[in-house]
Order: sequence, then C-alpha cells, then structure tokens
Amino acid sequence: MTYEEARAFINDSNQYGSKLGLETITELMRRLENPQDKLKIIHVAGTNGKGSTTAMIASILAAEGYFVGRYISPAVFTYQERVQLTKKSTTGEVVNEYITKDGISDTIAMIKPACEAMVIEGFSHPTSFEIETAMAILHMYHMNVDFAILEVGLGGRLDATNVIQHPICCVITSISRDHMQFLGNTIEKIAKEKAGIIKQGVPVITCNNDPSILTVLKDTCKERNSELTVLDETELLHLTYHLDATKFSYHGQMYEIRMLGEYQGENALLALGTIDLLQSLGYEIGMAARKEGLAQAKWDGRFEILAKEPYFIIDGAHNEDAALHLKKTLQQYFGNLRVTYIVGVLADKDYGKILEHMAPLAHKIITVTPDNERALASSQLAIEAKKYCNCSVIDAHTVSNAINISYDGANEEDVILAFGSLSYLSEVKEALFRSGRSR
Repeated sequence: MTYEEARAFINDSNQYGSKLGLETITELMRRLENPQDKLKIIHVAGTNGKGSTTAMIASILAAEGYFVGRYISPAVFTYQERVQLTKKSTTGEVVNEYITKDGISDTIAMIKPACEAMVIEGFSHPTSFEIETAMAILHMYHMNVDFAILEVGLGGRLDATNVIQHPICCVITSISRDHMQFLGNTIEKIAKEKAGIIKQGVPVITCNNDPSILTVLKDTCKERNSELTVLDETELLHLTYHLDATKFSYHGQMYEIRMLGEYQGENALLALGTIDLLQSLGYEIGMAARKEGLAQAKWDGRFEILAKEPYFIIDGAHNEDAALHLKKTLQQYFGNLRVTYIVGVLADKDYGKILEHMAPLAHKIITVTPDNERALASSQLAIEAKKYCNCSVIDAHTVSNAINISYDGANEEDVILAFGSLSYLSEVKEALFRSGRSR
C-alpha cells in the first residue's frame, strides 16, 4: 500500500461519521491482537492543556533516555503530526519526530483488511478516528516504545482511545465547557465524561481545583479504587514570565520552560507531578532529566511567536477557558501595547464567549473564514465581534488578506495575534511565510 492509498482509505472512512462508543474499536483492536495491552500507556483527558502537558511529559522521559510515543488530535500543521516519537539524540538533545509516510502506509495495510472483514461479518466499519487510533497504537507497538502517551480525542468515557484497559496512570488536564453538544451542558456532566478514562486501581493526577469537578473525580476514583493526586498551582514559587522563558521553583528546585503562556505553569506542574507519580511506580527519572526535558519541550501553535517588529503570534484558543488564559497571557507579556487580532473559528464553538473576553483588548479585529467545512463565515464573526468592542472590525475573508491588512499601518512595537480554531493556524503560518515576514 502506498501512502496516498492509505490516506485515501482513512479519508473515505469519514463517510462513517464520528461515533462515540467502544464496540467497534474494541473489535478492531481484537483483530489486531490488542497491541494496546502490550504498551505502558499514559492516558490523558481534559479540555485544554493536553498537548502542552504531554509534550512536557514526553520531553522529560526522553531526556532520561526513554523512547516515547505520543498520539495527539487534532493535528495542526501536518497529518503526520498525529503520531510522534520523542527520544534523546546522541548529542543529548531531545528530538521529536513524526510518523513517516511509510509508517502510515505499512500500518494501514494491516488495518484495512481487518476493517473489511468486520463489515463482511456484520460489524460497523470503523470511523476515521478509530482507524487513526488503531494506527497510532499499532505503530508505537511496532516501534517498541518505552511509554505511549494517548490524548483523548473527545470526552473520554466513549472516546476510541478508551479501548485501553490497563494504563499505568491517568492524567486529567484542565476541564471546561467545550463540545457540550456531545458531552453535556454542565461542568459536572463534562467532568464525568472525562473521568470515564479512570480505570480500576490506576492512579490519577490532576490540577483541577473547581469543587464541582473535584467531586466528580473523587467519586469516580473512590468507585474504582484509584488513588487521586490533586496538585495546586500555589506549589509553584517565584513564577516569572519572560518572552524567552518562564521560570519557577518547585519543591526547592528551579525550572524553566520555553513554551510561552500564562497557562503553561499549570501544565508544567501537572507534567512534573506525573513524573513524580511514575517515579513512585518504579520508573527512574532523575532531576537532570526533569530540568533538561522541561526546558527543551516544544509545542507549536500555542502562543508561538512567528515574527518580531511587530510581534506576530499564533494561538489555538478555541473555547472560553482558553480565551481567558490567552487574555491573561497577552496582558502578562505585552501590557498596554496596541494589539491587532486575526480571528477565525468553527461555527460549533462558543465564539461569542471568546470574543466577550478577548475583544475589549483589541485595537483592531480582522475576521477570516478558515478553510474548513465547519467554519463560521468571517462576515458573521465580524458582526459578533462588533458587539464586544468599540474598535475597528474588518472582514478580510481570507487569511492572506488578513495578514496584509494587519501589517498595514502597524508599528514595530505593535502585536498581531492570530487565534481561534486550531485547524486554521497552519493556514496562518503558511501565509505569513509566503509573505516573507516570518523570522
């Protein structure tokens, strides 16, 4: 099978929709001889922070010398980004690589016959996400990784990644309101879906401190005889934010992270707490690896600076909680500087709440229509934006137009911030590169 044929098979499977439930993925994995049962899996659920937290965990483990696989969704810049392999190079640097095209085609060549046999025998054809989940797990098994980190795609309880039965630990990142049409319209219902990844006797760790969320997590852990560790961000001392690094003290040790954002302190705390948990389970991870891994961790698209004079930044804030953190981050780093927004969102997101928090800080707002079938029209987004600000709002339609408009009249000390749907950040990055303005 060629890479093109493999991708065509996955894309054709979009016709089967997006179905929450474990019956089909369980049958598919059984036919592939359940490779998930042969991996040491760290299972991660949450609304925001999954990508940053797992990038930090993977980087620390790699700095210690472990070979780490990671499955993420959605991919932002390239399809191959979905499956990542992190290891320590011969020069001591943490390197992160994506699954190769051959890795995709070879793995799908094993999965496709299993899918076809399932249909013949009366089972539902696996969805594209179920196929990609199987691909990720199978590839990491064939690559003989020491740890496999799986990010939940949607919710947790009925997500395809929850086919795993014996993770070594479960990590719950920040929980907030998103995907309410699937997960429920209250924070308690959403938390219950996330808590669905908790397994019998498997330790759980989180930084969530909302009493409503904690009650759900504590009750679930009690039901399943699982020990719950709750971390508090006040454990981070001497926290300072700079555009080159964020520095803090934790348990008497100084750390720094290069990933920018007011929210990255909490993600770093959760990553370090997870490493402490793994250490308690018998996995050796020294202090040098913790510091080196955290400092070398990278996660593109999260308050990522692409250019300077003026600053051009991209961020994937696509729900209310992420917007609140982005607002704090903007104020933290840039104070009262003039900020121009380029905003593109999907129609099923709570864009009104996002704009309610973000729009008052803007000098100018430029709206675009992302290249996505679920995109909200830029004209409609512009109308919504005007409700929350007194600044100039421009409907640019396309990303390229928006970039040109944003630079028109911008001073060197200004800030241009493109945010919204993760799916359109690659458009922004490519258009900025074509314009010759990226650094």
